[in-house]
Amino acid sequence: HWLSTPPVTDRGESDVFKVKAASVPDDAADVAVEKKSKAMETIVLKVFPNPITVTTVQFAVGSVIVFLMWTLNIHKRPKISGAQLLGILPLAMVHTLGNLFTNMSLGKVAVSFTHTIKAMEPFFSVVLSAMFLGEMPTPWVVASLLPIAGGVALASMTEASFNWAGFWSAMASNVSNQSRNVLSKKFMVKKEESLDNITLFSVITIMSFFLLAPVTLFTEGVRVTPAYLQSAGLNVKQVYIRSLLAAICFHAYQQVSYMILQRVSPVTHSVGNCVKRVVVIVTSVLFFRTPVSPINSIGTGVALAGVFLYSQVKRLKPKKA
Repeated sequence: HWLSTPPVTDRGESDVFKVKAASVPDDAADVAVEKKSKAMETIVLKVFPNPITVTTVQFAVGSVIVFLMWTLNIHKRPKISGAQLLGILPLAMVHTLGNLFTNMSLGKVAVSFTHTIKAMEPFFSVVLSAMFLGEMPTPWVVASLLPIAGGVALASMTEASFNWAGFWSAMASNVSNQSRNVLSKKFMVKKEESLDNITLFSVITIMSFFLLAPVTLFTEGVRVTPAYLQSAGLNVKQVYIRSLLAAICFHAYQQVSYMILQRVSPVTHSVGNCVKRVVVIVTSVLFFRTPVSPINSIGTGVALAGVFLYSQVKRLKPKKA
């Protein structure tokens, strides 16, 4: 089945083309679903500023989707050993932190600014890929990523919604998410522990829920009851519906992201995310009517130029003998 395509290793040009072609529908779906997800998440977080609770609800809904998928035999229920669960635990931890930090940032600053900061993912991906996968970047690859950082810095200079809590939350999300991507890739290529991408993400989702649920109870308590929402002056039905839609989209786009990750390298995956972020930034600016200065626009353009430059450098990379 195409969902269980083995990880990309050394292939011929024909195989590489097939991998890229196969990922195009996934990329399109990823962009469309994430646009909806981030819009809904932001709406919920603006009226219900409890990022830990919101993230826990997202993992809870994702876990329900996973159990339904297994119960209805949409995807085979896996048989996972204790050793495999221990191997997945670090992935679940960084996955939990990555999504929590993203939601914290979305609650503090504009969606467009959060995703501008998160465009720096390739830098963290390069560093972590070198540390954990032994994938050393060429000087040209590193140089091609510089415009991305420059663009982010330029956009940050005049960001109207800027605050340090939102900035550092987004940066922490970068580190967490790229750690997850690199460690997931490492887990996928271990033959004795290899799991298909749907199973791996499903298990990570369930573990993330159990990791974050106790934290939610101790920090924010139970704030999703109708009584609490009414006392806060919120429309209970509206909050529930939007939270559910955000959680479903959240699970869907991350699953598609894992399907792409299993076909490509973490750095290529993160650069693809940069292109996706441009779409999210533009649509969020239009949807939320976020004020954007010329410098913000130039910063985004410079970051895009970095993405294009990176893609060209990767194409010109000498072939292995």
